[in-house]
Amino acid sequence: MTTTNKVLRMGMLGIGVGGAEILPSMETVPGIKLFAGADINPVTRARFKERYPDARIFDSAEAICNDPDVDAIWVSSPNRFHAPHAIMALEHGKHVVAEKPLALSMREAEQMVAAADKNNVKLMAGHTMAYSLPVRAMRRIIASGVLGELRALHVWSYSDWMLRPRSGEELDPSQGGGVPYRQTPHQVDTIRVLGGGKVRSVRGMTGQWMPERPIPGYYTAYLEFENGTPCTILHNGYGYFVATELVPWGGGSVQIYNMEERVKIRQAMQQGRRDEEGDKQALRIGGSGETRAFRAEGPKPWRPEDLGMVIASCDRGDIRHSEYGLYVYDDTGQHDVELGGRKENAVAQRRAELEEFYNAVVLGHPLFHDGRWGMGTLEVGLAIMESARERKEIMLSHQVAVPPDYDAGLQIGYIDERLAAKKG
Repeated sequence: MTTTNKVLRMGMLGIGVGGAEILPSMETVPGIKLFAGADINPVTRARFKERYPDARIFDSAEAICNDPDVDAIWVSSPNRFHAPHAIMALEHGKHVVAEKPLALSMREAEQMVAAADKNNVKLMAGHTMAYSLPVRAMRRIIASGVLGELRALHVWSYSDWMLRPRSGEELDPSQGGGVPYRQTPHQVDTIRVLGGGKVRSVRGMTGQWMPERPIPGYYTAYLEFENGTPCTILHNGYGYFVATELVPWGGGSVQIYNMEERVKIRQAMQQGRRDEEGDKQALRIGGSGETRAFRAEGPKPWRPEDLGMVIASCDRGDIRHSEYGLYVYDDTGQHDVELGGRKENAVAQRRAELEEFYNAVVLGHPLFHDGRWGMGTLEVGLAIMESARERKEIMLSHQVAVPPDYDAGLQIGYIDERLAAKKG
């Protein structure tokens, strides 16, 4: 990351669980100063002020947007507010990062893009695993051509998402509740980065079968890119089986909760005695579960978690995540391509999106994950839900391509070795 003496003064609008997740990385990025926070929860505001005594604190979106000293706003308020809060900030001349989902409808997303264009400020679609180093490295290997053409993509996730504490609006599909709204961005953004960006059509199905949770906890979809490359994605968030069991370093059945915790939570939910708000507050800033979930010390190995297992198949090999990088399977065997994960502290895992935002706002670099890109990802997620209702294939119209030079500066030793071997 290239920095100048310019400091980007960042405000956080909505300091909930999503906010708590990005705060550790925000603390580590040079050039970004956590300048202000806004939340309607007085306990959360007090904890934020205790941790960041020099930061300004507000109790409304209007107040933080009206602060002339705030340069940019990270919108992590409840889903139904992503679009109105982002538009409010953009109209006040603030650069904006909007958490997933970007919006609840294509119309809202179009209004967000229009507001950014009108006010000549940046709008970035944040918080997807497409920013992560293994996904970016996977794309570099695919784009290099050392394994031939990309032929297929498959992504499967089994998580405990439906057992995590939920507030009232999160249990309302009309307000963006449920796995299809909340988790398709991780998988769709990733496959769009790997596959070139332009998905042609979607056929999907959703599932809702937990009485205690009146929201969909499952989806599956078949996506086809414009060039014919097929892709399948799946997320089952009901937490009986979790995909971390599929890798030996994944901690067995542990995701957010281990097996014993998941059994107790499920029983409490079935008996109507779970303290949902108490469990939710524990994951917010200063809560008892925040450190375990978001601030673990030391190197953090990759685990399937919400993104799930990603496998890219090319003419001459397959690629998937390894513990600290990628496994590449080619005509010479299996290669474990390390990507520096052993050296990174767990709190730095989400730095890439902050660095892209800083470089675009301060240094004038291209913003790849902009509002139009985010609108393309949202379109796929909405199409999965529409396809499930209509029982038919949905054609897409808001897709944008990945620039050929995206992440061109990312150096992957495996690519150089394969190119040298071919020349030899």
